[in-house]
Amino acid sequence: MGYACPVCDTPQRDGEHLAHHLAFTAMLHGGDHEAWLDERVADWSDREPADLAAEVTPHADEAEYEEVFEDTVPRGRPDVGMGSGGHAASSTPDHGGHDHAGHDHDSPADAGMPTPEQVDDPAVAEALREAREMTREATDEATDADAADAADEVPADADSPDDSDAADADADLADEAADRDA
Repeated sequence: MGYACPVCDTPQRDGEHLAHHLAFTAMLHGGDHEAWLDERVADWSDREPADLAAEVTPHADEAEYEEVFEDTVPRGRPDVGMGSGGHAASSTPDHGGHDHAGHDHDSPADAGMPTPEQVDDPAVAEALREAREMTREATDEATDADAADAADEVPADADSPDDSDAADADADLADEAADRDA
């Protein structure tokens, strides 16, 4: 059992998680979360999580908080809205009626992240597009660098002049030892 955020109803595991949610959302986005805290806990930004939790939990309704572990669902945590139209995880995600030939929505880089088209805030959508492009460029550069490194490496079984000279010397020593023993 946890608490529902008194502003947006997002479930939180316990009082400290609720305090973190309220404070971080207020600091990052202001708006209703900040106004709610300002009205009830004047010095909220100076409080430790346990202190803030003691002040905010009496105002929050108890809520079911379903524990979800990343390895048990296809897309990470349950949908908490993200304030942007995110979609809930399911065992059969809806991908808009298109097939997946040549691409996969459930790659580790995409796990738990909405697509730019799924968010309501244009600034968030643009940030997602830029992040995906930067990731794509970094991945391409790393792949190109790995390919160049592989081309520069000489296979261990390739005969070089040093290798064949050493092999010839070993054969000569073996012949001399065989002649002495005979």
